[in-house]
Amino acid sequence: MGNDLPSRIRIIEEGPREGFQSEPPGIPTAAKVRLIEALATTGLTEIACCSFVDPRRLPQMADAEAIAAAVRRRPGVAYRGLWLNGAGFDRARSTTLDLRPIVFASASATFGERNNGRSPTGMIEEQRRLIARYQAAGLKVEAAYVFTAFGCNYEGDIAVAAVVERVAALVDVCAEAGERPPLAVLCDTVGAANPLLVERLIGAVRERWPDLAIGLHLHDTRGLGLANAMAGLRLGVTHFESSCAGLGGCPFAGNRAAAGNIATEDLAFLCAEIGVATGLDLEALIAAATLAEEIVGHPLPGRTMKGGSLARFRSQATINLD
Repeated sequence: MGNDLPSRIRIIEEGPREGFQSEPPGIPTAAKVRLIEALATTGLTEIACCSFVDPRRLPQMADAEAIAAAVRRRPGVAYRGLWLNGAGFDRARSTTLDLRPIVFASASATFGERNNGRSPTGMIEEQRRLIARYQAAGLKVEAAYVFTAFGCNYEGDIAVAAVVERVAALVDVCAEAGERPPLAVLCDTVGAANPLLVERLIGAVRERWPDLAIGLHLHDTRGLGLANAMAGLRLGVTHFESSCAGLGGCPFAGNRAAAGNIATEDLAFLCAEIGVATGLDLEALIAAATLAEEIVGHPLPGRTMKGGSLARFRSQATINLD
């Protein structure tokens, strides 16, 4: 494993989207907007606000357009939405959200069928259609995502070769249209990753595509989320996706206990302690995480929101241990 930490990373906030979609329906739109606006004061430069998906399957996101219309925009912050097909893309285009065109595939065929309703071949065909829509709108693919890259609750362990094959399929379908995704995001959808697996998977992708940037979307289902993030940091990964207070998870992952992305404030605290810049205000992140917990009405798993930063204790310290 490498030991060269990046000087700076970018953290993408997923709480308002992936977080609230894992909660029971009924969270008021105004409360979702409050959290988005609070997160926008923390130094985050990109916030995933909602998903443009079938409300019959995910009623928690039925108010996507209302969220987009209500959020007061802050300069320097991109407000994003997720879509999984052409209909969702059209809905997103009808709003004022910042469009982030992506392509995606699932390393697990079963998860792809449960989450997206498509076989591996069908999912690549969907990406081909999406790319055509993007290009017609003057947009380029910004990232390729591989879901269940580290394991699946339906199929168990996922071979590294299978993940590389999915990345290849996405790179190839983009190449057909004269494009190349600048970033591949490996998603630990069910919280099955461990640091050695993170190292092996990143190594395999880099061996095949040395110039392709790699991002990590990590979950903390079994307590290894920050250890996996640290493994990524030591390998020079600079794109991470997390969720305030540890909100999140996928409703179609086959295990309700799989809910829980790594907490944004925990990741920011880790980075601050090891000298990796994030541009984030930790105290503001803690305040946003506390607000998220108030909104959902039950304890959330983030740790730094409870323990706080070390700044106050260091300022009060009277003993120099050097």
